[in-house]
Amino acid sequence: MIGLGLPAVIRSKLRNAWTGRVWTGGNPNGTKTGLNWPTGIAAPLAMVAPALVLIPVLGLLPGLVHGGGFDLLAEFIQAAFSPSLDPLVLGSALKGLGTTVGIALLGWAASVLLGLVLALASSRQVWTSCCGHVWPANLLRRLLALPRSIHELLWGLLLLQVVGLQPAVAIAAIAIPYGALVARVLGDQLDGLPSGALAALRCSGVPAPQALLTALGPPLLPGLLSYGGYRLECALRSATLLGVFGLGGLGTELKLCLQSLQFHELWTGLWLLLAVMLLLETGLGGLRRRWLMPRRLGLGSPSSGSPRLEPGAAQGSGSGRALAAWAPAGPGLASPNPARPGPLPSSPLAPESGAGHRDQGRAPRPDSLGRRGREMVLALVVIMPLLVWLARAMGVHPLGLLHWQPLPNLGAASWASVLALPWPQLVGTTLLLTLVAAALAVGLAPLLLLVIAPWPWARPLLQLAWALARLWPPPLSALLLLLLLKPGLVTAALALGFHNLGVLGRLLLEASDDCPAPAELALKGAGVGPRLALLYGRYSGLARSYLAYGAYRADVILRESVVVGLVGAAGLGTQLLESLSSFAWDQLLALLVVYALLTLVGEDLSDRARHWLLAPT
Repeated sequence: MIGLGLPAVIRSKLRNAWTGRVWTGGNPNGTKTGLNWPTGIAAPLAMVAPALVLIPVLGLLPGLVHGGGFDLLAEFIQAAFSPSLDPLVLGSALKGLGTTVGIALLGWAASVLLGLVLALASSRQVWTSCCGHVWPANLLRRLLALPRSIHELLWGLLLLQVVGLQPAVAIAAIAIPYGALVARVLGDQLDGLPSGALAALRCSGVPAPQALLTALGPPLLPGLLSYGGYRLECALRSATLLGVFGLGGLGTELKLCLQSLQFHELWTGLWLLLAVMLLLETGLGGLRRRWLMPRRLGLGSPSSGSPRLEPGAAQGSGSGRALAAWAPAGPGLASPNPARPGPLPSSPLAPESGAGHRDQGRAPRPDSLGRRGREMVLALVVIMPLLVWLARAMGVHPLGLLHWQPLPNLGAASWASVLALPWPQLVGTTLLLTLVAAALAVGLAPLLLLVIAPWPWARPLLQLAWALARLWPPPLSALLLLLLLKPGLVTAALALGFHNLGVLGRLLLEASDDCPAPAELALKGAGVGPRLALLYGRYSGLARSYLAYGAYRADVILRESVVVGLVGAAGLGTQLLESLSSFAWDQLLALLVVYALLTLVGEDLSDRARHWLLAPT
């Protein structure tokens, strides 16, 4: 029985939360919002339900463990407390770290610039204002779905085969898919902005370019800066991953140290990379708060701006609208709402930007408005010469990407061998790997917070573990797991799940801290334990947005399944790497087409799941 011995009001609230009939938190105005879960599962329980996949995974682990790696694993853990401080090791690690940071910065800058241009070119509002037609925007959106569906690792390996090893390869590998992602997000943001100011300017005779810049530029800027910062964090992880596969930087040294079992040298590079990652995340978070921009994905923030929602658009809490902005519909396939609105405030200097509920209703001072504008311009002035200096220091020559090696003749390919590949097994294994890894990541993040709820001292340890999970590339996690486990699907799923657990854990922790929880305080005041109070008092208000982002993260994991192909998961990723290493271009082309189609279908399904989770009830 729920809440036995508690006051009747508290028992009623717990019973309603258990049956999923009432959303008990995250709604500042106190209104009740029905959940209508088809299964009848309460919203907070739905957050931890994916963790049930641990039962079969733990059941399979005894048959996968081999006894040869426990001593090596103990050495790896001990080396974390005594990294090598040899000057040669430190110098090599710092040089590799500089290359990784340079690749991340240049790839990020190129992707933001490319994405902004493509967003304008694929915006329906822009085309309607300029020529009165929307079909060019729709066509370009569908074309951009292809580069977005291919993981940056595949772009890097393909460019490596075509143009050879050069710094511009890793930069282009990040810029191409990231640019398509930025274009997708900003294009949907542009189409969701109010069109009244733009129409008024056009009716007054203002030319289209000036009208677009004046009416749409200011409200788009906060979303561009906030999402651009999030992309920079991702670019650092991607640059490390590309290095693991030989494209330069610290990732290459980390892989070599792990393969040669030089754990002390390995942790030297890891701690340096962790320091840079945490410094970057802290700095970007400080800028978001200082400039009152939307929080990263806005999850759990009750104030996410005041966007104009189109009829039929997915509404819900402010956190849900903000979440939908950063994970918009895939234009390559049909979506429930192709013109997705986004939670952009009306001005880049306005206070209602979702920076947190603590800033809600705070009027900006005139001097602070000018200060933020000057700081943004100063940041741009500082970044531009820094990027130019980095490109010259690293010897980046973009024109080198135009000098292609002779392409293979696919006309003489053995298409019979392509058809002979075990396609059902490859696709099925990839999908199963994605589902298991996504369930582990989505379900374990809230479950671990529940476990440590009575012990505040354990929270910093969990944050450190999640930071290491974000930092540690999945291929290196897979190699480390191979010290204990046999190669296969479970090993690959654990590696992918661990990395994405770090991303989801940080997001959930930020959202939990930023979301007001009067229900949790009321439950604690009535004598409910910290775990139940967190589950029913705080998770109830975060469940929909968190699960919606979990659906988006499953789409990301599907793309990332290629990076763990080296552990023999027998999916499309393994076959892709085998075909690439053997120069089987016919198989590689067919695998890329199937992989792209699969990711586009997964993108569409995850988008529909987000719409269902965030739809009004």
